[in-house]
Amino acid sequence: MLDAVLECSQRWGYERMTIDDVVERSGVSRATIYRLFPGGREVLFEALRVRELNRFFADLRAEVESAESLEDIVVRAVVGATRSLRNDEHLAAMLATEPGEMLSQLTVDGVPRIIRMATASLTPMVSNHLGAARSRALIDVLARLTISYFLAPSPLVDLGDEASARPFLQPMLRDYTPSTLTTH
Repeated sequence: MLDAVLECSQRWGYERMTIDDVVERSGVSRATIYRLFPGGREVLFEALRVRELNRFFADLRAEVESAESLEDIVVRAVVGATRSLRNDEHLAAMLATEPGEMLSQLTVDGVPRIIRMATASLTPMVSNHLGAARSRALIDVLARLTISYFLAPSPLVDLGDEASARPFLQPMLRDYTPSTLTTH
């Protein structure tokens, strides 16, 4: 069903997609959809967002898990996340057809969830180098940085290119001391 929601929303956008579109595409009855997702469209969209975030961070963890140094973890995470965002066809389609909704999911409404997922996914690897509290603070900054540069690309730094991203990120890590990031 969620694959059908993904396909239908990509084709028609969130606002124009109906439960009947999902029924037709998935072959599942309306009653089954409402039984599994009480609340209809909004609950389906929320389930899709959660699934896609889980996929995104599972792929990112796989890309980062063999890195040994903190610098390599950070660079792989930022570059991998940037490339994934750029290559996400559904995200691109939604930004084109439903920019307000998607910008909300990448900023005001969605950032807390994105940071929670990033923290849960990456803290185990980063905390080996910095400890848990400092790792959470660093991951928070990196998530916000990656989203910002994705939404407003820089002509000076390409976070999707390791050769450009590494020298940009190195000073942050080299100068990293307990006082550079505050934890609350």
